[in-house]
Amino acid sequence: MGKKVKKEVEPPPKDVFDPVGVESKKAQTVVLMLSSPEEEVLSKACEAVYKFSEKCEENRSTMLELGAVEPLFRLLSNEDKLVRRNACMAFGVLAEHVEVRKVMRKIECIPAVLSLLAPEEDTICHEFASLCISNMAQEFTNKVIIFEQSGLDSLIRLMASPDPDVQKNSTEALCRLVDDFHSRAAIRELGGVPPLLDLLKSEYPAIQLVALDTLTKITLDAETRVTLREAEGLERLIEFLGTKEFDDLHVNALYVLSNCLEDAESILELQGTGGLQRLMQFTAETTIPDVQQYAAKSISRATKYAENWKMFHENEVEKALVTLLGADSASVQVAAAQAISAISEHMGSKDAFCKVEEGKGMELLVKLLGSENGDVKEAAALAVSNLTMVHPSNCLEVVEHSGIEPLVHLIADQKDGAVANAAVALTNLAGDEIIRMEAVRMGVVPALIQPLKSSNSQVVSKVCLALAAFMCDSDARSELRSNGGLESLIKHLNSDNDDVRRAAAWAVLVCGGDPPTVTDICKLGGLEILQEINQSVSRQNKFTQAAMDKLLDSNLPAKFALTSYLGPDNCITDGFFDAGPLRPDSRFMSLDELSTREVNEKRPILLVNVHPHEQHSSQPPEVESKTESKAANQKPSKKELAKGKSKASKEKEEKQKEEEMQLLQLILQQEGEGGSYHPPMDHALYEYIGEVSSKIRPMPTTREQVVALARFVAHKMGGPVERGKLSTFSYELPISQMKYELKSNILPIGRIKTGIHYHRALLFKALADRIAVPCSLVRGEYNRAWNEVVLTVDDTANGAKYPPKLFIVDLMHIPGRLMEGDSSEAVQYKKL
Repeated sequence: MGKKVKKEVEPPPKDVFDPVGVESKKAQTVVLMLSSPEEEVLSKACEAVYKFSEKCEENRSTMLELGAVEPLFRLLSNEDKLVRRNACMAFGVLAEHVEVRKVMRKIECIPAVLSLLAPEEDTICHEFASLCISNMAQEFTNKVIIFEQSGLDSLIRLMASPDPDVQKNSTEALCRLVDDFHSRAAIRELGGVPPLLDLLKSEYPAIQLVALDTLTKITLDAETRVTLREAEGLERLIEFLGTKEFDDLHVNALYVLSNCLEDAESILELQGTGGLQRLMQFTAETTIPDVQQYAAKSISRATKYAENWKMFHENEVEKALVTLLGADSASVQVAAAQAISAISEHMGSKDAFCKVEEGKGMELLVKLLGSENGDVKEAAALAVSNLTMVHPSNCLEVVEHSGIEPLVHLIADQKDGAVANAAVALTNLAGDEIIRMEAVRMGVVPALIQPLKSSNSQVVSKVCLALAAFMCDSDARSELRSNGGLESLIKHLNSDNDDVRRAAAWAVLVCGGDPPTVTDICKLGGLEILQEINQSVSRQNKFTQAAMDKLLDSNLPAKFALTSYLGPDNCITDGFFDAGPLRPDSRFMSLDELSTREVNEKRPILLVNVHPHEQHSSQPPEVESKTESKAANQKPSKKELAKGKSKASKEKEEKQKEEEMQLLQLILQQEGEGGSYHPPMDHALYEYIGEVSSKIRPMPTTREQVVALARFVAHKMGGPVERGKLSTFSYELPISQMKYELKSNILPIGRIKTGIHYHRALLFKALADRIAVPCSLVRGEYNRAWNEVVLTVDDTANGAKYPPKLFIVDLMHIPGRLMEGDSSEAVQYKKL
């Protein structure tokens, strides 16, 4: 038998390393493998890093600490396609960590990542490269780099990728990039709007959402909105809203549409295609609170401009908003009420609002005024205030739905906005006399006094204006005084806020026609405060000046003391006194205060008082009619409100007559309230009035009356005094004797028998006012005073008539002489 031959095996080459299967459980080892020269090792290492980093944020932080970012960055440009792809996957996931992005920015990785978005790269590279760019775009500095590296082109192209992940990541990257306005314009120029609109048809809600968010941002640009209209974007958005399966994204679609509705062209296009009507129908029919809320906000934004509002109005926007008012969600109610406030800036919406379902809108608003939600009450009050602004019909609707009471209650609300809005609404309602009386009966005045203590300047200014609106009625003024409202009102005259100061001055101005109220205002220092304000260049305004003028017109002694002038319309009545000129910074003292001073040698206080104090009863007359009693006991109906205006006007006339009859009593009563001084009756003045009434009043012309009255006054005051002989005219001694005889510095003007300029001028004015001869009383310097009258000058020979001229009446030297106001003799009369 032969022997078997053993086959020899050739040994492997000495320079080849035998394959080793390595299984590593340490991240550090895998990071070291990223530096291997073998493509297979690199590929697996990158894949391991991707899987590890994808799990959680802590793992990504670990990779950063182990230094995996830089080797992965180098591998992004590896020649092997698989290595490049796996490195891109790991790099994209790591970019989700904020600290990793800082390192990536330092190594300038963005150009390399953008290169992986090239068409020749596979879909996986596109997915994770776009993810990386999306993450990097969260920082503004990276946005700039991506923009400068033309990254938008590739991202816009990838929105049309068949892979949904690529679509989402690229669109999300664009959504973050368009936070910069440069990128918004670039997307429009690069044709990015149509692809975004195409993504609205995606079967993936996440892609639709990010596409809508991107459209919301880029449509802030007006030119982009034009591009969107050209791409039929408005119609697509309306169709999107009409698709029920997209209802969770409807609010995002409304964000885009709201931006588009800023342009009248968009609204016009929608109106032409029926889209606006469908939008209103959608607004009324949707039941999703967020969608309802933003639909109302979109309407509010779009109707800021008159041309936009008109198209919405033609599509019954008021009806849609009334429907939203009835929603159960408080946020929807707030948005709807705010939208109603916005559209009610236009008169057409005010007219249409209360016609919707026979006033259902106002009924809902009044109901919301009593809501437990503070924001709802504030918004409802704002809507009511805007709807009732210069609109009597809507004011009547508020009353018809019992809206006065909740508005009055709202004045005491804790929310400043609600208080201010309610005050404005009540101000509007006060324009109707019947409504005003009803509101006063419900306690509106005491309610308005409380927020005067607020620290919110807007609240105070609105409340002051509301008070001014209600101060037309005597009952309201009485409540203001009795509830201590004047103190707070006068305090706000000194406010540093211009609006508050103006509003408080307006309220004082309205109250200034009522003698008892004027008396209290002066006692509380209101006149002094207005004096001080009107001396300041920065704090004075037309309202403070008008308020002071009104107070002075109702307090003629103060007016003459401060201004040294009484006009023809300032009629002197009982209780008037002249205590001499007063410096602007001095305090005006009442007759009651002056009466407490001891008799002195100073200038006497001249008093005009015909009737004795005891003849005036302090009991108020019965002025309330049956109509007023009825109004005080039951709420007026809408018909009564409409019909009651004629009765109210008659009642108002009666009250005015009665107030005029009481004016004499009230002026004296304001002095008698102190209980220390009762002006005595001036019997001589009483006789003077009777004499001039019987002899001078019947004269045919004003000129004859003036001349005769001047001579009468001069005769009663010691006769004419030659020019230059005034020092020999003894008038001081009789006056001093009278002061000590009466034990008072206050002298009745009729008891003075030897008077000079200022005595005679005051008597002339007092008598002229009694017989309806118009004249002015002017105080000069050095005890000078004179009367001015305006008379016509007719040339009877030629039959010509000339404009009236101002004349100074001579009461001293040639009684009855009339001197033209600018003549030299008139100037001498005033000074010498």
